[in-house]
Amino acid sequence: MKKMSIRARVVAGTVAAVAISAGTFGAVSASASAPAAESRAAVKADTHNRNLQQTTHLTVDAATKAAQASLDAAERAGQRVTVAVVDRNGNTIVTLRGDGAGPQSYESAEKKAFTAVSWNAPTSELVKRLESTPNLKDIPGTLFLGGGAPVQAKGAPIAGIGVAGAPSGAQDEEFAKAGIAALGR
Repeated sequence: MKKMSIRARVVAGTVAAVAISAGTFGAVSASASAPAAESRAAVKADTHNRNLQQTTHLTVDAATKAAQASLDAAERAGQRVTVAVVDRNGNTIVTLRGDGAGPQSYESAEKKAFTAVSWNAPTSELVKRLESTPNLKDIPGTLFLGGGAPVQAKGAPIAGIGVAGAPSGAQDEEFAKAGIAALGR
C-alpha cells in the first residue's frame, strides 16, 4: 500500500469533514423544523405503546426551590453547607454552595444525593446496611453518610437531595428534608 503525502491527507481529511458537516447540518435542519401534523399524531399514538414508559422529573425551578429551602434551613441553624439535587439517574440538576461551606462539601453533597436516589432511602438508613454488607461503600459515586434524602412521587424515587457541611449527618439530613418539604408547598 502506497503512503499518502501530507497534502493528500489534508485534502482527503477536508473533503471528509465537509461531507460530514453537510450531513450533520441537513440532519439538524430537518429536526429543527416543526413536525408535520402526521408526525405529531404518530407521537401521540406512541404514548400508548407498551414499550414506552412515562417518567416524572423535577423541573429546574423545583430543584432550585428545594435546594434553596435546604440552604435556608442550614443558614437558620448557623451551618455552612452545600446542597445538591440530582435527578433519578443521578445527574446533577442544581448545586448551591452556601457562603463559607467547606471545599469537600460540594462533592459530598452530590454523592449523598446520588446515593439516596439510587436506593430510594435516606442515607442515614443506608449507613445501617453497611453493617451487614460493608462492600456497598465500594460502589462508585456513592457516599454512605447521613445527609441524603430521596424525593419520591407515588413511592418511586424521582430525585435526591444531598447536604454536606454540618457537623453531623443527622443535621445535613434534616436540611435535606426541609428541601423536600418545600416541594409540597
